Amino acid sequence: MPTATKTATPKPRALSLHIGLNGVSAAAYAGWDGPLAACEFDANDMAALARSQGMTPTVLLTKKATRAAVLAALRRAAKALKAGDLCFISYSGHGGQVPDTNGDEEDQKDETWCLYDGQLIDDELYVELSGFAEGVRVLVLSDSCHSGTITREMAPPPPPPGQRPRLMPDAVGRRVYAAHKAFYDKLQAEAAKAATKSYTDPDAALAQVGSAAEATKLVGRFAPAVLLISGCQDNQTSMDGDHNGAFTEQLLKAWDRGTFSGDYASFHARIRAAMPASQTPNLYTLGPAAPFLAQRPFSV
Repeated sequence: MPTATKTATPKPRALSLHIGLNGVSAAAYAGWDGPLAACEFDANDMAALARSQGMTPTVLLTKKATRAAVLAALRRAAKALKAGDLCFISYSGHGGQVPDTNGDEEDQKDETWCLYDGQLIDDELYVELSGFAEGVRVLVLSDSCHSGTITREMAPPPPPPGQRPRLMPDAVGRRVYAAHKAFYDKLQAEAAKAATKSYTDPDAALAQVGSAAEATKLVGRFAPAVLLISGCQDNQTSMDGDHNGAFTEQLLKAWDRGTFSGDYASFHARIRAAMPASQTPNLYTLGPAAPFLAQRPFSV
């Protein structure tokens, strides 16, 4: 009798995207260029970590971190990955806000990532994340301000002396929105439409993480397992540094060159315990993420 052959189970595939901006285009931000020091270091360090775990990284630094480049990279990953695969996304840079025009935010503000040529709004992130296939694991790490949740009514406390918050000033944000109101309002309208149909606009925005409740309200069911860890709570600011942001620095210390052996929940707890009271990392999930949360961080 012929011997039965076993079909080998293919190894999961892992892609990663690392975004770090030490500044933005003044032309897109009402004359403000948002200087920071450590965001490119953060992106490169996250890419090195990803590479060490067998992922294939894409790195977008400052001038290359445009809306179109970020969105194209994310969509390539969503198209390429299937059930069991992993997508790891990290962002290091300023966070901002624009007025909510589609009515999905209780505080009437949408949070953003400040990419080089314009802000990218949280509503688009939910749409893009919901486009990954069922069973794909998506990890998002965001080291910026406004990264805890979408509800941010209280003003953050002043930063410690000598430290720079990763926060676009409110006055700048108001000027930027006034100068580009039609553009940002259109993005929000398109995101609302995209919640119920395929979203293919090449200039669509990817954006800052918000709350699970609001994401689900906008998009509905998430087929992939999405895990988001942010640099701070909604009423705090994420601090920049000379070599890494405060959140990224403690994350790398907790990872300890791969010696960390716990799950994502304990990883978040260790990072949080090492942070000052003025900056408390947040963690939440979207979709069927319980098994993902129980895995060792960055496991392919």
